[in-house]
Amino acid sequence: MFKIVERERVNPVVNKFVIESPIIAKKREPGQFVIFRLHEKGERIPITIADADPKAGTITVYVQELGKTTFEMGKMNAGDEIADVVGPLGLPTPIEKVEGDIFAVAGGVGSAEVLPIARKHKEVGNKVVAILGYRSKDIVILEEEFKSFADEVYITTDDGSYGREGFVTHELKDHLDKGRKIAEVIAVGPAIMMKVVSDLTRHYDVKTMVSLNSIMIDGTGMCGVCRVEVGGETRYACVHGPEFDGHKVNFDLMLKRLASFKEEEKISLDRYNAAVGGENG
Repeated sequence: MFKIVERERVNPVVNKFVIESPIIAKKREPGQFVIFRLHEKGERIPITIADADPKAGTITVYVQELGKTTFEMGKMNAGDEIADVVGPLGLPTPIEKVEGDIFAVAGGVGSAEVLPIARKHKEVGNKVVAILGYRSKDIVILEEEFKSFADEVYITTDDGSYGREGFVTHELKDHLDKGRKIAEVIAVGPAIMMKVVSDLTRHYDVKTMVSLNSIMIDGTGMCGVCRVEVGGETRYACVHGPEFDGHKVNFDLMLKRLASFKEEEKISLDRYNAAVGGENG
């Protein structure tokens, strides 16, 4: 069992959890993830590790309430225990000193996933520019954390309630059009957002890496559920990724696969809401 040390609601739909997991805390590298199973009858869900404290033996994750399990996890508090936390899984992000700027582009809770990658780039001496996109001001997270180390931080909101009105691609395109020397764009967020970012940077021939959020079960490459098409070949996000060259990912196929169980996911959430009195309805 893995104890929750801290739980904080950071916006209306995202919870921050600090969880005891000494081995994972010591081994984890930026870009890696864990798989949770809340209890014996629970499903397995992958969540990127946002931070770790090897001395305290804890990892930090940000979990957005989207389906039955994430809503259920949102009701857990400090002192509660999680049955299984497996990891670190996936390949660490390759990070080295480069010529040019590193652009960390995130959508929503993707800002938590790209945070450790961006921070490590800064630690090795790279210039880091963060573009963080949200639907509205009330769900902005981690702005101050990025400002504590990034050279430049830009916020966009769909409705214009904070920062620049529009999408992350609007801000990114401005920098591309200015001819900035960009060594790499790292895009993390909803699949459609990563697709649009990759489509944009392809025209400028700028290296773009994306962290794929495909459906996943065992996290070891055995089940094949997380398969994605990259460069015309089948890859498994859990063992070959989760990061891939965004210009080679077949996002159209991935988006179709992500939608495969939407009806079942809704049924599961509706049953959960009914069981707890409709608190999440």
